[in-house]
Amino acid sequence: MLNDYPVYATIATGDLARARAFYEGTLGFSAELVDEVDGVFYRSGGTRFLLYSSTFAGSPQQTVATWVVADADAAVAELADKGVTFEQYDLPGLKTDERGIAEMGPFRGAWFKDPDGNILNVGEGPVS
Repeated sequence: MLNDYPVYATIATGDLARARAFYEGTLGFSAELVDEVDGVFYRSGGTRFLLYSSTFAGSPQQTVATWVVADADAAVAELADKGVTFEQYDLPGLKTDERGIAEMGPFRGAWFKDPDGNILNVGEGPVS
């Protein structure tokens, strides 16, 4: 039933103005729809995501959104140039290199946090 409908990520923030500065200024997104009560929608490729205010912002300890990119190395370099710091992991099945990039079979990706501590990912590999 649900597989016929689009899905989008929802990302919580404790400070909408600070989060907008990061998502718009650092990551380069443009607000598509702004509602200071309900949040901000951003278009990303053929999809969108919602940035919204919540007292639970930054509490998930897992990836909340992934952007599929053509070249993970280039995406990491560009974001690092904008001041983004990539996470370092040394876990069973997940070990990052000095840049923060991990290789997991056909998927290569790197993780970073937004100002609320939400874990975001850029990666390349199969998506279907």
